[in-house]
Amino acid sequence: MIKLGVIGTSEGNGHPYSFSAIINGYSDQGMTTSGWPVIHEYLRKKDTSEFGFHDVQVTHAWTQDHEETKRLCQACLIPHALSDRTDMFDAVDGVLIARDDFETHYEMALPFLKKGIFVFVDKPLSVDLNELSMLKPYLDKGQLMSCSGMRYATELDDMRKVFASDPSFKFIRGTIVNSWEKYGVHLLDAIFGLTEVEPVSVTAFNTENSSLMIKLKSRQHLQIDCLGSKPVVLRLETIREDGIHTFDIRDNFTMFRRTLWHFLKMIKTGAPAIDPSTTLTIMKVLIAGRRSLEQKREVTLEEIRIPETTPDREG
Repeated sequence: MIKLGVIGTSEGNGHPYSFSAIINGYSDQGMTTSGWPVIHEYLRKKDTSEFGFHDVQVTHAWTQDHEETKRLCQACLIPHALSDRTDMFDAVDGVLIARDDFETHYEMALPFLKKGIFVFVDKPLSVDLNELSMLKPYLDKGQLMSCSGMRYATELDDMRKVFASDPSFKFIRGTIVNSWEKYGVHLLDAIFGLTEVEPVSVTAFNTENSSLMIKLKSRQHLQIDCLGSKPVVLRLETIREDGIHTFDIRDNFTMFRRTLWHFLKMIKTGAPAIDPSTTLTIMKVLIAGRRSLEQKREVTLEEIRIPETTPDREG
């Protein structure tokens, strides 16, 4: 039995409920009172056969609010509601840090990583170069995974096959709700999961919304538009010789389930679920975009250097 702990929550993010329910199943009554009706709605549309993984259970949960922890445990059939997250140290094989306030990821992940526990960190991993330096060894040795579920979106399956046989394209554009720092990673993971790209710079445009152009080594470019607090949109468009293809990403359940499958495979095999250099490149693109928005200039990825980790710093 693989035992998992879940750590949450952050404002506006129900991933602790989604991830835990996909693994454990859920209580209909508990989800009714959870405060996450959208999650409850898409869970109810799924057949019971679509829940769970063989010999895997979320056994422990912790959030900043113990009443919230109890609601999470009741909704997602988690037996142990903890008042201190360090009580998971000797109780679980892996931890899901299912909160997207990236400012807390490093401090929450590192103690578990040092204990030899496998860790999944919700997107984005970190936009701090020193933190990335300290986390890199754990990515390299297949103990740490971090991504957006959009990397595994079912809506992109057919296009992945097209790119696998012919990776050429003229232009890729993504449109998403919320901010660049918080949600730009969704589209970056989707694009990096679709085809290989080599970013060289990021330029933010002075528009009402955050609009960023990512130049590629191939002389093509990507465009990502972050609309802020507008109606929910998760859209990816690819422009190729064979036409324009538009994808609206809506199947959260399947993308989350696939993400968890890859994390569990990493626990079983010890091999990185995603090429560590890809994860770090995506974080560098996020950091470059952040600087470009602040400084109103083109920022090259050469400027974004992750410091070498020394044994003293890592210890």
